[in-house]
Amino acid sequence: MAQVAITTPLDEATARSLRAGDEVTITGLLYTGRDAVHKYLAGGGELPEGVDLTGAIVYHCGPVVIESVGADGTRQFTVTAAGPTTSIREEPYQAGIIEKFGIRGVIGKGGMGKKTLDACKQFGAVYLHAVGGAAQVYADAIQGVEGVFLEEFGAPEAIWIFRVKDFPVIVTMDSHGESLHSVVQTNSLTNLQAALND
Repeated sequence: MAQVAITTPLDEATARSLRAGDEVTITGLLYTGRDAVHKYLAGGGELPEGVDLTGAIVYHCGPVVIESVGADGTRQFTVTAAGPTTSIREEPYQAGIIEKFGIRGVIGKGGMGKKTLDACKQFGAVYLHAVGGAAQVYADAIQGVEGVFLEEFGAPEAIWIFRVKDFPVIVTMDSHGESLHSVVQTNSLTNLQAALND
């Protein structure tokens, strides 16, 4: 395990250098995307102009954002909560999106399945675990909102582009086929079976 600071966008070599168990801080841009975005992209939808996911990290997050109007009439955004949502809902879509758009990282909670793990290994990407219940901590790491897209899906389901600094996560699925989620599941089942046999 190591403590690693990374900056987006990521290249393949950087993504592959990360290992399960590494503590990571992210500086740069994060792109949110939940169920509606994943279904849309997996169904052949195109990214809006101004959104480039090459080397990007996608955050499974439905943020709470307060909007106001600045003195110059422009939209202003303040993120008050930005905790992770459960990632396994995106398992049917994530591998294809990693491949098609060149994503190097996915942030969420709870981990993902074999299909996504295989895509991480094949294409050079990682799954990064964020702590549930720490929505305010993550909001504090957001320095600003660079844009919002696909607002027709609703604010929680839109693509938000956040500029972040030292955003803390842990690598739990890496590009070498290691998944801490699988390890925990296997150990839990083994311990359960041993307890039932006592």
